[in-house]
Amino acid sequence: MEQLAQKKATAKNTKTLQIIQSEFENSNRIALSVDCVIFGFDENKLKVLLIRSDLTDYKGKWSLLGDLVGPAEDLRNAAYRVLKQRTGLNDLYLEQVKTFGTVGRHPVGRVVTVAYCSLINVQHHKLNILDNELHWHDIKNVTDLAFDHQEIFDTCLNQLQKRVQEHPLGFSLLPKKFSLRELQNLYEAILDIKMDRRNFRKKFFAMDFLIDTGEMEQDVPHRPGKLYKFNYEKYEKKKKKWSGIDF
Repeated sequence: MEQLAQKKATAKNTKTLQIIQSEFENSNRIALSVDCVIFGFDENKLKVLLIRSDLTDYKGKWSLLGDLVGPAEDLRNAAYRVLKQRTGLNDLYLEQVKTFGTVGRHPVGRVVTVAYCSLINVQHHKLNILDNELHWHDIKNVTDLAFDHQEIFDTCLNQLQKRVQEHPLGFSLLPKKFSLRELQNLYEAILDIKMDRRNFRKKFFAMDFLIDTGEMEQDVPHRPGKLYKFNYEKYEKKKKKWSGIDF
């Protein structure tokens, strides 16, 4: 009897595809969107790409690059479409970070958004579209964004700071040959901290991923430093055992 009662209860609580479809058709409409947080390294500063919101509710406020996802559009394709339409850029790597679905986050109704993030060298990627005052902003000056974009921005920044300590992402932003001064400036900009010069260099030399090129900086306003390259081949062999950089 007890087993029979359990089977009946299970059958009662089991939803068929038809029931789920009916619930879906009769439920409140929920829209899906994507937001792109594009970080750029430029002039020893970490910046983010922002655009003026064109909604009356957020008149004068800055926002991230975003749009609704089309009914026949994949999430990733939607993110790349937004990037292409808003900036003209189409050669960036986007990484999905998090979904944001707080009720009331969008004035038009229930909208759930998926955030994507990228990190680029500003000098290597020219913006081809500048509508709605699109331009780079120093991350230190980013406050009170439209919608819940401040929360999205903060989340993606925290994720980026975590990632650059776990993986050597920052080296792609530097010239092939770089000085330790340039390397430290990069990490200080992304992590938003000041580092002791001696300890910083000690940590990187201990990792044994830097190759001394035997060359020196040229035409610099300070004492020329040695130039190094990152040993990607050695990193690929050791990355499974590498625990990251602890600053």
